[in-house]
This record gives sequence, C-alpha cells and structure tokens, in this order.
Amino acid sequence: MTPAARIASAIDLLSAIEAAGQRPADAVASTFFRERRYIGSADRRAIAELAWGGLRAWRRIGWWIERARAAPTPRLRVAALLLLQGGSLEGLERAFSGGQFAAEALSAEEKAVLRTLVGRTKLHPGMPEAVRYEVPDWLVDRLRARFGPALEAEMAAMEAEAPLDLRVNSLRGTREEALASLAAEGLEAEPTRFSPWGLRLPGRRAVMGGAAFRSGLVEIQDEGSQLVAALVGAAPGMRVVDWCAGAGGKTLALAMAMQNRGHIVACDVHEGRLEAAVARLRRAGVHNVERHVLVAGDKWRKRRAASFDRVLVDAPCTGSGTWRRNPDARRHLTEAGLGELRAKQAAILSEAAGMVRPGGRLVYATCSLLREENEEPVERMLAEHPDFAVLPLAEAWDLPGPLPNPGPYLSLSPRQHGTDGFFAAVLVRGGAP
Repeated sequence: MTPAARIASAIDLLSAIEAAGQRPADAVASTFFRERRYIGSADRRAIAELAWGGLRAWRRIGWWIERARAAPTPRLRVAALLLLQGGSLEGLERAFSGGQFAAEALSAEEKAVLRTLVGRTKLHPGMPEAVRYEVPDWLVDRLRARFGPALEAEMAAMEAEAPLDLRVNSLRGTREEALASLAAEGLEAEPTRFSPWGLRLPGRRAVMGGAAFRSGLVEIQDEGSQLVAALVGAAPGMRVVDWCAGAGGKTLALAMAMQNRGHIVACDVHEGRLEAAVARLRRAGVHNVERHVLVAGDKWRKRRAASFDRVLVDAPCTGSGTWRRNPDARRHLTEAGLGELRAKQAAILSEAAGMVRPGGRLVYATCSLLREENEEPVERMLAEHPDFAVLPLAEAWDLPGPLPNPGPYLSLSPRQHGTDGFFAAVLVRGGAP
C-alpha cells in the first residue's frame, strides 16, 4: 500500500472505532482487517499504529481542533496527528489527494484548521490537566491521590506502546528452549525483570502463528499478570478456584505452578468466556481444570464452601492499568461506571471469601490504578470478615527476582515496573486448616 492508502485506511479504522460506541477498539480492528484480507501484515501494523496514535492523543488532538472552532472528525484527527508529529501541510495535501485509494482532498475549512497546527506539538501549556493526561476530568484527583507528584510521569508512561509479554509454559519446556524457538522464528525476546517465566518482545509482534505458541510452549500474558498468579501460591495437590477466570489466562499459570497435579475450578458468569479457554488448556497440556458457570442461587457454591486452599479473584475493573494497550477505554470510563464496578467488586470478594478453607489464601487482584478498586475493597472486606488478615507482600513473595514494591500489597505501574498497572492483595483465613 502507498502511504496515502495507509492514511485513508487509518481514517476508515478510526471512523469504525468511533461508530462502534463501547465496543473495544481491538475487537473493531480485528473485524476491520478480517474484512480486508488483502491488506498485508506490514500495512496492517502501520494502519493500526496510526489509528492507535489517534486514540492515545484523543483529547489533546480534539482540544487543538476545537480550539480552531472545528469538529474533530476522524479525517481531521489523523491529519492533525501527522502534523503534530512533525509532518508538513504540503505533505498532507499530497496524502489527501483524492486519487485512487487515497483520502478525499482536504477542504478549505480543513486546511484552515490544520494551518493553526503548523509548528505545534501535542502538548500546550493552556491544556487542562485532564486533557494533557488523556483521562476524564473527574479522574484527575483520584489519580493524583494514587501517584502524587509522580502523576505526570506516570501518565506519560501510558503514552508508550506496551511490549508483548509471553509466559513460558514449564509444562512444555524451559525458558531457554522458548528463547531458542522464538529466535528461530526471527523473534528476539528478552527475559522479564520480575517473572522467572516471562519473556518480552518490543511492541506488537505476530507470535500466534509460530511454533512456540502453537505448541503451547509460550502463552501471551503480561508480566504483571504472571506475578499476580504467582502470589496465589498454588502448589501440586492443592484445590484452587479461579473465581473470575474469563478465558483462562491465569488459570493456565496456576495449572503450570501445580504441575498438573491437584484440582482447579475455573469459574465465570459468562459461559462463552469459559468455552474460549478450552483450546488454550488443550494447547498448554493442562488437564486438571474443571469449568463452572456461576449462576444465581448456585448450589455448587454452598456444597464447596470453605473447601479451597487457594482462591483467586481477578475482579472486573476499569482496566485503567491497561491503557497503553487499550487507550480507547479512557474515553468510555464514567464515574457512574466506576460506582457500578465497585459494588460488583465488593459482592464478588465477599462471595469468594466464603470458598476459602481455614488456613487458606485469598488473592484479590485488579488491573486498575485506582484506590477505590484496590485498597478500599480489601479494607471493607477485612472489616466484614475479621477471620481474614493481610499476608504482606514480602512474606507472600517467593520468586527469585527482586520485590517489586514496598508495602503490604503488590502495586505495579508501567513507569515503575514496565508492566501493565496491577494490584494484588494476599489475604489468609484464620483457623486450623
């Protein structure tokens, strides 16, 4: 594809994402490219990078365009992004030529808007904080409470493209074998800093078609997610429940830690998500997992109450820790939505607590940066369930790498750890096992 054709396709993709409402941009992009199989892999990457650049700077680009008294259409967003990244107006006029496969020529009104951006950058001293940080207005104070004077640096780290992290599946081989297998595919990975099973590739890479992935030797999983699974402390012979298992990413890590010995129940309220885990479990060589759909009035919960050695609650949350990968999620986050999630988190945590046997461990985790979704639910749960106590991170941590952070809980961020933003609290139920 020509550069002009890539730009036109990026505008089309951004238009599709904007029209899709709450649907995740990744899902929209997947459909977009599936319907255009003639677009090659290098072109897909270039188009996605341009569209994602528009999503990462959504509020700032909108601010510049609205400052010029215009509506921030997908066409203007892409053109403005290119200009703010150092492009020229003349280059844009060539790209927006109206020729074959190119975007329609820029109108006089569009050119007038773009002239106001010549020589500018994405940031401007007059931008409100929320615009500079690319977050909803109501969220700034909450993020400042989390990061204090480091807030600007933390939000800047969210601008970077996330790496691709892999977890080596020790049921299939070693990290050295995985490195060699990936190298044979032309992929030069590096060991991760904290996880002894982690490998990192820069940016987006196509790994799912390669032998390492297809054989189950590696699984795509952020290093932070790997550390959450490790804090569960699952061991061979244990009875473990993954309460919000989804498609089974952490279930796979738990099964690996248990060496396929013992019993795991992968639970979720969505049957379709659990069904999606079947192929992953098979590929990974996992055979100690039972799937269970949670429903209202579930008798299974009563029968299995207080019977599990380990319970993992990977709670539904805002996903604010994953904004490097999902920048569009910031546009959809509302204060009311946060309130609904907090109520759901409290209910899930209370239900899951009842499944832990005396002496067992409950791990509550989110991929959120917000205290309202992290420390506060734990504090409420401890007040309501005095038979549980916090196991400090330093005592729960048994990996060979360095302790990621001080304090009682695991608390990760892209700037400090190079991972997605994650939180995990390890709680132990008192009483004789």
